Amino acid sequence: MEYRAFGSLLLFPLHMLYLVLKAAVRLLRPPRAMELTGDTVLITGGGRGIGRHLAHEFAKQRAKKIILWGRTEKCLKETCEEVKMMGTECHYFICDVGNREEVYQQAKAVREKVGDVTILVNNAAVVHGKSLMDSDDDALLKSQHINTLGQFWTTKAFLPRMLELQNGHIVCLNSVLALSAIPGAIDYCTSKASSFAFMESLTLGLLDCPGVHATTVLPFHTSTEMFQGMKVRFPSLFPPLKPETVARKTVEAVKLNQALLLLPWTMHALVILKSILPEAALEEIHRFSGSYTCMNTFKGRT
Repeated sequence: MEYRAFGSLLLFPLHMLYLVLKAAVRLLRPPRAMELTGDTVLITGGGRGIGRHLAHEFAKQRAKKIILWGRTEKCLKETCEEVKMMGTECHYFICDVGNREEVYQQAKAVREKVGDVTILVNNAAVVHGKSLMDSDDDALLKSQHINTLGQFWTTKAFLPRMLELQNGHIVCLNSVLALSAIPGAIDYCTSKASSFAFMESLTLGLLDCPGVHATTVLPFHTSTEMFQGMKVRFPSLFPPLKPETVARKTVEAVKLNQALLLLPWTMHALVILKSILPEAALEEIHRFSGSYTCMNTFKGRT
């Protein structure tokens, strides 16, 4: 038994090298993307912002049905009509994903009215843009309920059927702030870090579940209403992402069964720098880039 364990230990570095080389080849010759023509997609926070663009993008990729969840009926109805005009069947349901019972109730209504969901996109989020001491307790709870716990409830509602059908995909629209927090958005950064851990654990748990996949998207600051007023020091060097770009890249990642997507790709450097630089150097980067004070002019919506 000891010889077998020793042999496995010797082979492990070779196996790691093989996987790295395999990943490099995939970058040069990406695998064939899957078709989405048979999929029913549910998007939380689907009425506006990135959610609205995700609905458009899935419609462009000829998804069979699209379902929108959100808290504002006017936005949901407008987006739903836009998707229908693109030739795709679309439905909307008013649902606050931070409310567990409401999620389970509306999930049941979706199954009865529309059918099984094969792609769940957890996109709904809020940000209050305040320091801890300036934050209202109820506002802090709201962020955690919607941004983090909401994913627990939606995933619990739809994942069992995906596992039964051996066909499904859980998608999380997260944020690069899950990996590198900033002052002035403590509620958002905390909830997104928790959400990232949730998806990391879920993705590993699905390794032995055939046909069911997960994708986590970590975009840089995106030009939507939610972060209106946020400013970085060098906008020409670090321009905000367009929501349609985030949506397009997200759908591409889903079609390729890509587990993790950082946008733009330069955000990988951030992960590396956090791993090797001392804390004092990281603090100086925050000051130099303006992320230390970027929320001082924040006036987005929650």
